[in-house]
Amino acid sequence: MMRDFANWALETAKVRGATYADARVMDIRLRDLSTKNGQVGTLSESESCGVGVRVIASGSWGFASTDRLTREGIAACAAEAVAIAKASALAKRHDVEMVPIQAYQDTWQNPYIKDPFEIPIERQLDLLLAADREMSRVKGVTVSETSMNFRRIDQFFASTIGSAIHQIKMQSGAGIAATAFAGNEIQRRSYPNSFGGQHQLGGYELVESLDLAGNALRVAVEAVALHSAAQCPEGVKTLILDSSQLGLQIHESIGHPIELDRVLGMEANFAGMSFLTTDKLGKLRYGSGIVNVVADARLEHGPGLGTFGYDDEGVPAQCTPIITEGLFTGFLSNRETAVSIGLERSGGTMRTESWNRLPIIRMTNISLLPGEWRFKDLIADTDDAVLMETNRSWSIDDRRYHFQFSTEIAWEIKGGQKKRMLKNPSYSGITTEFWSSCDAICSREHWTLWGTPNCGKGQPMQTMGTGHGASPARFRKVKLGAAFAK
Repeated sequence: MMRDFANWALETAKVRGATYADARVMDIRLRDLSTKNGQVGTLSESESCGVGVRVIASGSWGFASTDRLTREGIAACAAEAVAIAKASALAKRHDVEMVPIQAYQDTWQNPYIKDPFEIPIERQLDLLLAADREMSRVKGVTVSETSMNFRRIDQFFASTIGSAIHQIKMQSGAGIAATAFAGNEIQRRSYPNSFGGQHQLGGYELVESLDLAGNALRVAVEAVALHSAAQCPEGVKTLILDSSQLGLQIHESIGHPIELDRVLGMEANFAGMSFLTTDKLGKLRYGSGIVNVVADARLEHGPGLGTFGYDDEGVPAQCTPIITEGLFTGFLSNRETAVSIGLERSGGTMRTESWNRLPIIRMTNISLLPGEWRFKDLIADTDDAVLMETNRSWSIDDRRYHFQFSTEIAWEIKGGQKKRMLKNPSYSGITTEFWSSCDAICSREHWTLWGTPNCGKGQPMQTMGTGHGASPARFRKVKLGAAFAK
């Protein structure tokens, strides 16, 4: 039926005068579970199915969507999209231009072992409550929280070019957190990452691999211990970031500024615009010579939240070099913006949250390629530094140039050894200066493809998952400080 729905939309769009049209039929199933202090917090399951129709008519874009999946309902939706395009053409500055693309007929599905929607909810809750109990056992823990999230997207894309692409994506994620209140101070430890844990394309086997209950006691003990830890020192020092914090650093100071719609002034919601004007491409020294970053949506890169077979314009997944030996070499583009900078093909980054949202440029997997250092050798090679782990908060200006981040925990590095725990760590800098200060990156064995499931963009807002691969890395002469008053 998905193919029929898409064909009905395309037929109507062509009859109504569209010179190009595509249709996305999406069936989205969600399951969210959470606990707090031994009680079930969230327990929800939902499903949504509809079609979104995008057209070009009279040289302008039009979009409409519907969940009335009858021939009449879909035809009315396609007709509305064409009418919107023709109305928009009254105020157009120029006709829409897009780089060409060939037609694809294909199917794609990410691999997984266990379908999380086939696992009884009671079993999933038992696992979360077991981790919750372990954290609550530690004296001083005020709030214990756990969560699981699952998302299955069954999507069919068709276009008047002749593409017909069926994709199924299964996404899983889970995490825990312990919070300790003492006096006027709050400390928090999360596992395996903050803001919901780890998320990837995959099945329930991802949740099982995290061993939430097995890590719960350590997480809780560290949250309480932070209250007695020394304050993070302030000043210009050497900084080592763990891979999860480095993933967010990549997201904010590389991922958002390379979105070409921001660069061209077509988008500014939630993350501003960008300091990366088009004249900097191939000329700007973004980082040191060991910094290599790619935007890679291919499955061989890993099961990231930015992994797929084809984007929402029917463009195949690909790898785009973003920073090559420190030099800025690539933007995130779609078929339309590629024309603006003279590219011959789209970067394949158009994605949408749901059938009722217009596809926009989104990050795929924006990853720092691994270096050659073993983590223990990196520590041994560092005389005086601070190692920071797990993001706590972030702030960056609307051009993505000046930033400040804080993490949940830090460790003093002295004489090549990991020493005492430090609390309330933070660091700040300027994007290009920060990446230029990178002088060591750990190897593939320490590399993790982290999932960021909650990246917001657009108006109305779309929440999309992105991936960020990173190994721990060292940065010289970074401004460190305490994120909170002593």
